[in-house]
Amino acid sequence: MTTNSIKSVCVYCGSRMGNKAHFRTLAENLGSMIASRNMKLVYGGGSIGLMGAVARSARDGGADVIGIIPKHLDAIEISEQGIAELHVTENMHDRKKMMFDRSDAFVVLPGGLGTLDETMEIMTWAQLSLHKKPIVLINYKDFWSPLVDLIRHVVDDGFADPKNANLLKVVSSAEEAMDYLDNFSE
Repeated sequence: MTTNSIKSVCVYCGSRMGNKAHFRTLAENLGSMIASRNMKLVYGGGSIGLMGAVARSARDGGADVIGIIPKHLDAIEISEQGIAELHVTENMHDRKKMMFDRSDAFVVLPGGLGTLDETMEIMTWAQLSLHKKPIVLINYKDFWSPLVDLIRHVVDDGFADPKNANLLKVVSSAEEAMDYLDNFSE
């Protein structure tokens, strides 16, 4: 059980499984760990891909799962059933704001363009001092290494302050991510 201020974790991840089974295992492990720490999971609301895997794992472990999905994606990503809360928003902007408002921390699993969008936006909000919530990028099997290199490149070429490279806590496993959140303090 967590003793710090992190009570709810927003997980950004793919609406696809990817083509390597270990990504699904990573998502399931993260969901189980969120549940074992009596934290809530906030996520994109879908039942497919890594989103569905992390949600079912957290739910099956006893966590309250809060799904937030825009109505135009509900038919495509098919809302997960049996979760504590499901919110259908008018659009992506409302979804991202609601996910932010209901979360104390953010963890990024492998994903596609939507995951990149969510990650960049939450980093930008931190850069602009709109929040001080931790953002943890799980660079499992170097999936996110190109992104980490790109951020370093942007800083090195003078387009971002060097402290922006530290907006993400980069770890290599779900265990490291949860250990970081367990010990997080502003």
